[in-house]
Amino acid sequence: MSDRTMAWQVLSFFSVVCLSSVYGQASYSIPEEMSKGSVVGNIAQDLGLDLKRLRSGKARIYTADSTKYIELSKERGLLLINERIDREALCGQTTPCALHFQIFLENPIEFYHVNVEITDINDHAPFFKKGEIHFEISESALGGAKFVLEQAMDQDVGANGLQRYSLKPTDHFDLKYVSQPDGGKIVELVLQKHLDREERENLSLELIAIDGGEPQLSGTAQIHITVLDANDNAPVFTQPAVKASVKENSPIGTTVATVKASDPDKNSYGKIRYSITNTLDGVPEMFDIDEDNGTVKIIGLIDYEKASHYQINVRASDYGGLTDSCKVIVDVIDMNDNKPDIKMMSKSSALSEDAKPGTVVTVINVQDPDSNENGKVQCSITDNIPFALKSSSNNFFSLVTDNELDRERDAEYNISVTCSDEGVPSLSNSVSFSLQISDVNDNPPAFEKSSYDASIAENNSPGASILSVKARDNDWKQNAHVTYILEDSSVNGVAISSFVSVSADSGVIKAVRSFDYEQIKAFQFFVKAQDGGSPPLSSNVSVKISILDQNDNAPQVLYPVQTSSSLVAEVVPRSADVGYLVTKVVAVDVDYGQNAWLSYKLLKATDRALFEVGAQNGEIRTIRQVTDKDPVKQKLTVVVEDNGLPSRSATVNVNVAVADSFPEVLSEFAEFNNDKEYNDNLTFYLVLALAVVSFLFIVSIIAILSVKCYRWRRERVFYKSNGNLPVIPYYPPLYADVGGTDTLQHVYNYEVCRTTDSRKSDLKYASPRSQSIISLNYSGTLTHGREKKHIEDPTGQQKPPNQDWRFNQNQRPGPSGAAATPEVAVGTGPWPNPPTEAEQLQALMAAANGASHTSSPPLYSSPRSCLLISEVSEATNTLTPGTMGLSTRYSPQFTLQHVPDYRQNVYIPGSTATLTSNPQQQQQQQLQLQQQMLPNMPPQQALPPAQATGPDGAAGGGAPGAQSEPPKAAQTPASKKKSTKKEKK
Repeated sequence: MSDRTMAWQVLSFFSVVCLSSVYGQASYSIPEEMSKGSVVGNIAQDLGLDLKRLRSGKARIYTADSTKYIELSKERGLLLINERIDREALCGQTTPCALHFQIFLENPIEFYHVNVEITDINDHAPFFKKGEIHFEISESALGGAKFVLEQAMDQDVGANGLQRYSLKPTDHFDLKYVSQPDGGKIVELVLQKHLDREERENLSLELIAIDGGEPQLSGTAQIHITVLDANDNAPVFTQPAVKASVKENSPIGTTVATVKASDPDKNSYGKIRYSITNTLDGVPEMFDIDEDNGTVKIIGLIDYEKASHYQINVRASDYGGLTDSCKVIVDVIDMNDNKPDIKMMSKSSALSEDAKPGTVVTVINVQDPDSNENGKVQCSITDNIPFALKSSSNNFFSLVTDNELDRERDAEYNISVTCSDEGVPSLSNSVSFSLQISDVNDNPPAFEKSSYDASIAENNSPGASILSVKARDNDWKQNAHVTYILEDSSVNGVAISSFVSVSADSGVIKAVRSFDYEQIKAFQFFVKAQDGGSPPLSSNVSVKISILDQNDNAPQVLYPVQTSSSLVAEVVPRSADVGYLVTKVVAVDVDYGQNAWLSYKLLKATDRALFEVGAQNGEIRTIRQVTDKDPVKQKLTVVVEDNGLPSRSATVNVNVAVADSFPEVLSEFAEFNNDKEYNDNLTFYLVLALAVVSFLFIVSIIAILSVKCYRWRRERVFYKSNGNLPVIPYYPPLYADVGGTDTLQHVYNYEVCRTTDSRKSDLKYASPRSQSIISLNYSGTLTHGREKKHIEDPTGQQKPPNQDWRFNQNQRPGPSGAAATPEVAVGTGPWPNPPTEAEQLQALMAAANGASHTSSPPLYSSPRSCLLISEVSEATNTLTPGTMGLSTRYSPQFTLQHVPDYRQNVYIPGSTATLTSNPQQQQQQQLQLQQQMLPNMPPQQALPPAQATGPDGAAGGGAPGAQSEPPKAAQTPASKKKSTKKEKK
C-alpha cells in the first residue's frame, strides 16, 4: 500500500456556515485505517478560536453515539484520531462515508458542526462466496447460451471496488457483462463453441475477479462444467423485475413477492428451481425463496433505519442446466417505532439571578431515526417558568432565559423538556433536570418597622438595654448577614454615640450614659442595617428614645429665702383677724407630672393653734384671733412634699413676729441671732479641737515607731556577730605628733577585721569611703592608706613613726594585776583578774570620747570581729594613767608581730609614755625595745628567720600563714557578763 494512498487529505475548501451568532461548521476528509494520534485538522485555526477559549470553555466533542473515533486536543487545538477507523465496518457499501459530531464550548455556550469524510483505501481483495461453481450444460446447447455466474464481492467502494472479471481458458466460453438499472453489472458465462460430451465430458475454468486499486487485488473461483445430453429450452421469467414493499417490523414469514418462470421442455428439463443469488448485501439474512413456487418471504427483522431498500436477485434453473434470472425490488415502509432521543450536550448546575434574558442555560440534541413525518420532532418545556426553548439548528435546541430571575422568589427550578414526533401515533420522550439560582446581593436589609419608638426611665444605669431593632435580608449566606451601625448625628451638639450604642450583630440598643429628664426629654437618631455583600447594601430606620421622668428632685423653696447671714421675719399685727395672710411659701419641683405636684404641711410651730398652711397653695394664715398673750417670736416649720413615689420633701422655717411696733420685733430677734452665733462658734471650736487631738495622736504614733526602728537597727548592728563571743568596743584617746614629723597630721579611722578563729592568718577588711584606712595584709603587716584628697609628703615616703609606741611584753599595759607568767603564753589565757568598777567606768568614758571623734560607726563583717582605731593629730601627747592605750603588739609602723587572742584586744593601760619628735631617738628606742623583747619572748612567739625587722621598723614580708598562733583561751563568765553589760549600755 503506497504512501500516497495512506496519506490523508484535507478538503481543498473549508466553510463556516453561521447558523446563529455562535455556531459554525467545518469539514475534513481523511483515509481510513489511520493510526491513533494522527492529526485530522487544526480545528482552532479553522474555526477562528483561541486556544485559551478552548480551555476556558471546556471544549469537548459531542457525538450521537458513544464511539469516539476523533478526540480534541485543547492544548494544541487539533483534532486527532482516537481509534482506528474501518470504513467498511462503519459504513459498509454506503458512500460517501462520514463522521458527524459537534465541538461544544461553555461560558458562553457555543457549538460547531464538524463533518469528517472517511475515504476508502484498497485494503480488501475481491472474493467469491463460493470457491467453486458447478454447471451442467447439455451438449446440445447452442452457441451464445448464457449462464449467470455468482458475483464476486469487494468490501471496498469506488475505484477500489470490483472492476472486472477474467476467465481462463477461453476455448469454449467467454464472459459478458449485463448492466442493471441500479448501475450494477451482472456477469454471464456465454458459450462460444459447441460442446461435445463424447469428446470432453467435464471442463474446468478459472474465474478471476479484479478490483481497480493500486496495486490491484483479485479473487478466484473455480467453475466446473459437466456436459449433459441435450436440453433445448431454457427457463424464462415472466417479468425481468418485480417491485414489492414491506413494512418495517413485519413478522417473520410475511410474503413479500412471488416470481414465476416457465420452461417448455418436458420431464426434468422442464422442471424449474428458484434460488437467490445475493451474497454480501444482507439479503440472504432477510429474505428466502421457495425453490419450487418462487415465493419470497421474510426471515429476518426488517428495520427501516438500517435499510430502506432491498434488491433480491432470483435465478430460475431447470434440471438440464439452463437458467434465467430476474430481480425483486423491495421497498421498506417506515413505521413510527422510535421515540425521540434527547441528549443534553451541556448544562449549568447554577445560574446567577442577574443573568440577562437570552442567556443560554443548556443545549439539547434531539434525534429521531424515523423518516418523514415520523422523524420530525417538536420540543416544549414546563409552563410558567422564565425560560424558553429555541431551535438553533437541525435537531438542536437551546434553553435560554426568557425573563428576569429572582432567587428570592424561586431559588430552584425543576425544568422538564418534552420532545414528540409527528408520527401516528405520536411518540414522545422527556428529560428533567434541576437548575439552582445563585444569589446576587440585590436586596438591601429591610427593617421590621418603618420607625421605632422606645422609652427609658431617667437615672438608668449605663449599659441598660433600651430596645432591639431587627432587619431582614432576603439574600442568602454572606449577602444576608446584617450588621447594625449607628449613624453619626448629634443631640444638642453632643455626638449620638455618647448617648446610645448599637450591637453590630443583634441590633440591641443600649444606653451609654445615665439620662436626666430635666436635661433632655427625648432624642432621635438613625440606625443603619448593612449586609455583607459586595458591594454592600444598606437601609436605615429612625429611632426615637423618650426619657421617662422619675421623682429624683426634691422640691425647692423659692420663698421665703433661707440665708445664714440675715434673718427674715413676717410681721403679724396683734389686731389680725382670723384668716389673715401671713405669708406664702413658694416652692417648685423640676420633675414632671405628678412628681411635680406639691403639697404643704405645717410640721412644727410655736403655737399650732394660731397658724395653718394651705395644702395646695402654701399660704400661711391665722386660724384664730391674735391675743396679747401670744409670744412675739413665732417659728413655723413648713414641709413641702411632692406627689412622687417615693415622695421627696423640703422644709422651710418661717419666722413670724406678732407685734404692732418695729422696735419690739428687733429686740426679740436680736437675741435669736446671738444664740445662733454662739452655736456656730461652739461648733467651730469642737471641730478644731478634734483636729488637733487627731494630729497629736498621729505624731505620737510616728515617733514611737521611729524610736522602735532606730533601736532595732542599732541592736541588729551590735548583735550581728556571734553572741557567744563578747567583744568590748574600744575607742583610743586622741593623740598628736609633737615631734614635727607630720606622720599623723589628720584624723584616721582604721578598721581591722579578723576572723573569730585567731589561729588563721587570712584577714579581710572593709574600708569607709571618707576616712584613711589601716589595712592588714596577708603577711601580718598593717599598711597605711590615705584618701587622695589629703596632702601627702612631697618625697612620697612616710616619715618614721615615734618609737614610744613600742613596748615589750612585760611593759604591755593591761587590766589591773595582769602580768605575764612563763606558764601562760603571751596573748592567750583567761583574764587574770576581773576589771574593777573604776576601770570599767574609765573604759566607757574613753569609748564615749573616741566615738565623738569618729566619722563612721564600727563595721563588723560576720563572723569576724572588727577593731576601729581613731587617731587625731590634735590630741594630747601624753598617755596618762587610767586612759586607754595601744597594745605593744602594734609598732609605730603598725607591724603585727604576734596575733593575740581577740579577748585581749581591750585593756586598761598601766603605764605612761611620751611621744617625742626626734627621729633618731625613735629609731634607737625601737632597736632597744626589739633587743629587750627577743630574749623574753616565749618559744611559740619567736619570729621565724624570714620575718626580720627592716630598718624602718616594719616586719619583713613573710609568707601568709608562716607564723604559728597560740591556742585560744577559754572565755570566762566574768568577761562574758562584762561584755554583755557594756553592749546593753
